[in-house]
Amino acid sequence: MFEIERIIRTALQEDIGHGDITTLATIEAGTMARAQLVAKEDFILAGIDVARQVFLTLDGTVGFEKLKDDGQAVCKGDVLCWIQGEARILLQGERVALNLLQRMCGIATQTSRFVEAVSGTGAIVVDTRKTTPGLRVLEKYSVRMGGGQNHRTSLYDGVLIKENHIVAAGGITAAIQRARQRVPHTLKIEVETSTLAEVDEAVAAGADIILLDNMGPDMLREAVGRVAGRAVTEASGGVRLDTVREIASTGVNLVSVGALTHSSKAVDISMLFE
Repeated sequence: MFEIERIIRTALQEDIGHGDITTLATIEAGTMARAQLVAKEDFILAGIDVARQVFLTLDGTVGFEKLKDDGQAVCKGDVLCWIQGEARILLQGERVALNLLQRMCGIATQTSRFVEAVSGTGAIVVDTRKTTPGLRVLEKYSVRMGGGQNHRTSLYDGVLIKENHIVAAGGITAAIQRARQRVPHTLKIEVETSTLAEVDEAVAAGADIILLDNMGPDMLREAVGRVAGRAVTEASGGVRLDTVREIASTGVNLVSVGALTHSSKAVDISMLFE
């Protein structure tokens, strides 16, 4: 919650600065208003409580009535909530609340499309660290609301040995061995591979998770066969909505999709005064 409050306060300071000149010049203090947030297209809702917190950060007396919950599918024209309070406060919070909400809903909606595309394959859609700096906690939450799952949150909570680590460490085996010696036994070790020889080496070295990077469907299928259940397999790299089902059908356990967070289009939501 502290992280979300920090994000909101930073965004409000950025937008309002020394004061909302237009609102202060045109709206008398004490003028009360009632507004609704309205969906202008179909999407998956994520971030309604974040929008609420924006207004409450400005004025703790603002009334906020949710009509939809996160994770729900909403349709064009649906009213998401009612907001009631001083008109100046509602206007000052409008853009920050909408920017965050629209971004979060866009990610949830994009995620739901990928999840639907792999339905029945047994593969799980996960996100990556390719998030907007400063907004990771909100964006990863949005992935969950869209039916996906989170990969590691940051560098501090998971071991993922990538190409440059391997080069600097002197090879896959050396990197895995050092990691085993230096990290707690409670952490799993994942290693990135791009060839079948690297897959074989990662399995032999005892990797818990093997990331299969930018491999085509045939190579993915061969890699999964070679791993033979001795490690979790994760397909990654250039995954698109039109290719994700074929990738998931190769037998991999996970499909990581950077596009969930780095390329999702914000949805359209309006705040309208009654």
